Amino acid sequence: MPHLNWLAVVAAAVSTFLIGGLWYSPVLFGRAWMTANHFTQEDLGKSNLAKIFGLSFVFALLMSANLAAFLADPKTNATWGATAGFLAGFGWVTLGLGTIALFERRSSKYVLVNGGYMTVAFTIMGLILGAWR
Repeated sequence: MPHLNWLAVVAAAVSTFLIGGLWYSPVLFGRAWMTANHFTQEDLGKSNLAKIFGLSFVFALLMSANLAAFLADPKTNATWGATAGFLAGFGWVTLGLGTIALFERRSSKYVLVNGGYMTVAFTIMGLILGAWR
């Protein structure tokens, strides 16, 4: 995949962390996310954050590279990148998450918070990848 802009791939992956930091903060949907998962602040303090953030970044890089491969056509621009990102985030990730949530008996709040994040994150990833050719 030498035709990919690897700086754009990394920037798109980093964007998921910036979006996630805001999305899951108390300013936006942090409390709703905690409620949907039955978490307390104490539960979050028991987490191995280095492992969680490290693996999350590896996954973000892989998702970004995968989306970049789909957007490798030279005619791709910011508009198509954002559109493709939205379609992947909503059409694949959110609806897939929703299907799993149905079988796990998860709440619609769980799907809306996490699926909303993935939809926005993929849209911005696609925008970055499409714009930075």
